[in-house]
Amino acid sequence: MAKTIDYFFTVASPWTYLGHDRFVAIAEKHGATVAVKPVDLGKVFPVSGGLPLPKRAPQRQAYRLVEMARWRDWLGIPLNLQPKFVAASADPAAKWILAAAERGARPALDLAGAIMRARWAEERDTADEATLAAIAGALGQDAAALAARAAAPDIAARFDACTQEAIDRQVFGAPTWICGGELFWGQDRLDFLDRKLAQ
Repeated sequence: MAKTIDYFFTVASPWTYLGHDRFVAIAEKHGATVAVKPVDLGKVFPVSGGLPLPKRAPQRQAYRLVEMARWRDWLGIPLNLQPKFVAASADPAAKWILAAAERGARPALDLAGAIMRARWAEERDTADEATLAAIAGALGQDAAALAARAAAPDIAARFDACTQEAIDRQVFGAPTWICGGELFWGQDRLDFLDRKLAQ
C-alpha cells in the first residue's frame, strides 16, 4: 500500500531545518509520497496555545538555545543559534516552495532544504526575492518561472489553505508530519515516523 506523509513546516523553524534532510531520507527509504505543506505558524499558534518566540518566558528562550546547540552538535549540522536574519518573514519562501511543488515533491523538498540552510547556516536573507532566486538557480531550478508563480494569487491562497488545514488537523508546531492519521511533532520524533512507515 502506498504511504503518504503530509509535511507541515515553516522555514522559520530551526527544528524543521535540523530534521529536514533526515525526514527526506526516511521518506525515500520507505517509498513514501510527501505532500509539502508550508504553513504560517503565526496563525497556528493563537488557536493552539503556542506563543511566538519573543513572547515566551526568558527561561524557555534560553533553554531553546541550549537544545538547538545540543542537536546541532549531535547531528553535525551547521546552525547559527541566532542567525542574522532570524526575524525575516517566512512567507516569501513558503510561496516559492509551493510553486516548486507544482513540479513535484522533490523539487519542493530540495528548495525548502536549501532555503533553510541559507537562513540557519549561511546568514542569508531568505525573505529577499534575489536570494530566493539565487538559491533556486543553484539547484538548477527555473528561478524566473518560480518567481512568477510565487507571486500569483492562487499560490497565496494555497499557502492560506495549507495553514488552515494544519489548524483543522490539530497541528500546533513545526515540523509536523501526519501519516496514516497519526501526528508526529518535532524532529526528535522522526524515529517514530520511521517505525510507522515500516509497519
